[in-house]
Amino acid sequence: MSKRMIKIAVSAALAAAAALTVAAPAGATSPHGPLADVRVATHFDLSAGQMPENISLLPDGTANVTFAASRQVAQITPAGRTRILATLPAPADGGADTPVLGFPLATGIVHTSDGTGYVLYATGTAELTGLWRLRPGKAPRRIAALPAEGLPNGLALDRRGEQLYITDSVLGTVWTVPVTGGTPTAWSTAPELSSTGFLGVNGAKVHGGALWVTNLDRGTLLRIAIRPGNRAGAPEVKASGLVGIDDFTFTGRGDEILAALNGPNTVVRIRPGSTGTTVLDGTDGLQNPTSVALRGNDVYVLSAAYTTATDPNLLRARLRTHP
Repeated sequence: MSKRMIKIAVSAALAAAAALTVAAPAGATSPHGPLADVRVATHFDLSAGQMPENISLLPDGTANVTFAASRQVAQITPAGRTRILATLPAPADGGADTPVLGFPLATGIVHTSDGTGYVLYATGTAELTGLWRLRPGKAPRRIAALPAEGLPNGLALDRRGEQLYITDSVLGTVWTVPVTGGTPTAWSTAPELSSTGFLGVNGAKVHGGALWVTNLDRGTLLRIAIRPGNRAGAPEVKASGLVGIDDFTFTGRGDEILAALNGPNTVVRIRPGSTGTTVLDGTDGLQNPTSVALRGNDVYVLSAAYTTATDPNLLRARLRTHP
């Protein structure tokens, strides 16, 4: 599939979903609220399929990101330069059978303290769909196969238990697999994870003894306790009314969160018991934000321009010490 056809497919799918579920986040819009020094730091090449989907930050502020449509993993230096680290192999059929979207895409990314990266790849084929490991100087290697009929999307690392958690937005499942790889286990298939027609469970983070996930279609933020023996608790809805919610990050202030709302084109701050207050929007340079990350007080926001089709980018900001 050509880059132009990929853009058309993504735009059509997301536009159709938006037509069914568009809703503005509750809460008043705040001019940046807890954020300062907001600026677009890096622009990406839309024609090359550089639609940034997910981000993992290294200790020096370097960002490793996945480019969904080009099947690539890239490194963005603190100075804003982009370097391609790896390109995942293309499926023989071009990925036309990839569920919902119809093209192969790189999605979630995390890394361990030794610099090893882990990336999710959805292709609609049994040979390639799954969890891939990236080690410096070596070719990407798949270490866990996932169902071809699913769409692995969000990826979270529990450093204490050395477990990875994988959200499947089509199958409504959270999978778990050790960092060493192997056969994934269906950790949770709770109904709260399912979609309502487009994509269900999405972003994922381990925080406070639990796996926190979002559901894009349902507009919810969920907490799932990690019980002894790596068993899943029942999902608790921690926030709702956030249709289009994608990935997110914790600010370090308890359970406070900054989350990307893809369709509404906003980033919201979610405090316990709230539905979200907008802190960034299109006037700041957002172009369908997909993920948010935090290193110290430095905030990183990726925008994929899936439906705006204008300017995929990396936005940088600073988290105020006293918002």
